Formats: sequence, structure tokens, C-alpha cells
Amino acid sequence: MNRLEGKVVVITGAAQGIGAAYALGMASQGAKVVVSDIADTSNIVEQIKTAGGNAIGCHTDVTDNDSLAALVNEAEEAFGPIEILINNAAVFTTLKLKPFTEISENEWDAVMRVNVRGPFQCAKAIVPSMRKNGRGKIINISSGTFLRGAPMFCHYVSSKGAIVGQTRALAAELGADSIHVNCIIVGLTESEGVKQHEQMSKITSPTLQSRIIKRSMLPNDLLGAIYFFSSEDSDFVTGQCVNVDGGALNY
Repeated sequence: MNRLEGKVVVITGAAQGIGAAYALGMASQGAKVVVSDIADTSNIVEQIKTAGGNAIGCHTDVTDNDSLAALVNEAEEAFGPIEILINNAAVFTTLKLKPFTEISENEWDAVMRVNVRGPFQCAKAIVPSMRKNGRGKIINISSGTFLRGAPMFCHYVSSKGAIVGQTRALAAELGADSIHVNCIIVGLTESEGVKQHEQMSKITSPTLQSRIIKRSMLPNDLLGAIYFFSSEDSDFVTGQCVNVDGGALNY
């Protein structure tokens, strides 16, 4: 039996890359998937349906409350109340490596708007739907750059540190509602965007050498942690972070 059979999951930033891997993986475990993105979701939705799964696509801006309200309405009309939220949408591969002194205030605010305010607004929009179920799972996505204090990405690193704090605060607030909030700290992953980024080659080799498991990290390497935090296996786990990085940060 599929471990997520019938569960309704919203995945933001799911039209491509790691988010698309989450969507395909969750569908393979029997979940009803709401593929959310500002980009075209039709390709991923079609892949899920072709494989026999259930999915709808929603054009959603995670920083716009009206857009999020529409997302919740579409999800509930198609599948019923939402039980799982994977806050994946973030600004990353469009950013350039640069000293913090060269990051403008506008660029800083743009990153924080999506990467920090976006998950906050998504949780506010979707928690009422979870309360209809009497339970829920929120999975936030942070980055190993936060633990290392990676240089040349100060805005991104800071945003992913904020996600850890947000995870713990929301877990404390939502425990009485049986809504669990956890976080996956993701290592450098060879997504489409990373492979196409002209500066990532400077980071890829040192990252590989730092790992205990000496290979590239692929989007599907994150699915085990996603399944755990989405399923009943983690029903006594909340406010926690798990590193998925091949042992690069083994502490």
C-alpha cells in the first residue's frame, strides 16, 4: 500500500527541478498533488496523470494572498482539505555569486520576499484547511549554506537561516492543532537550474569533496526525507531539521 494514499499535498515551486521531483515522488506514493508555481505546471501534471496519479496545476504567487486563497479553493474543490504543505518555492538559481557589499537593498528584499515571507504566507493560507482535517504536515526547505555560512550568497544564506527559525516558531504554535512543522536542510543538488548556472561549477567540486558519500546529489535523494515528514512515521516529530547532503555537514 502506498504510504501517502489519498493525502492532499500542496507543493510550491513544483513546475521544475527539485519541486517537480517532490511532486512526482509524492504522486507515486498515492498522494493527490497540487502542483503550484508561477511557471507553467502542465508538464508535471501530465506526467503524474500519465503514470496513473492524481494532480492539478495552480498558477500561484506565494507572496500574494489572493493568489494563495485561490490555490486553497482549487485544491479543496478538487481533492478536499489540504493535509501536507511543502514550502519549496524560492529564489536561488537566478542569483549571482557576489560580495555582500555588491548586493543591493532591492535584491535583498526580493530574496527575502519569496524565500522567507512566501513560506510564512503559504502557512497562513493553508493552515485553516489543515485544521478542517484535524491534522497537518508542513515541510520547509532550508539549505546547508546556512550552516556553513557560505560566502558570496549573503541574501540567500540569510533567508535560509530564517526558515529554520520560522520552522521552530510555527511548530510551537501549531502543535495543539496536530500540525507538525519540520525542515529539510538541503545540500547542493544537481537540479536543472544548478546545472545551467554559469557560476555553480566553482562550488560543485569542493562540495563533492566535502561529502562522505562521494557523488553528486540528485533531486530524488531528497524524497526519503520528504516521505518521512509527510507520513504518519513522523507523527511524534516536530520543530526539527534534518540534513540531506551526503554527509558534508556531519554534525
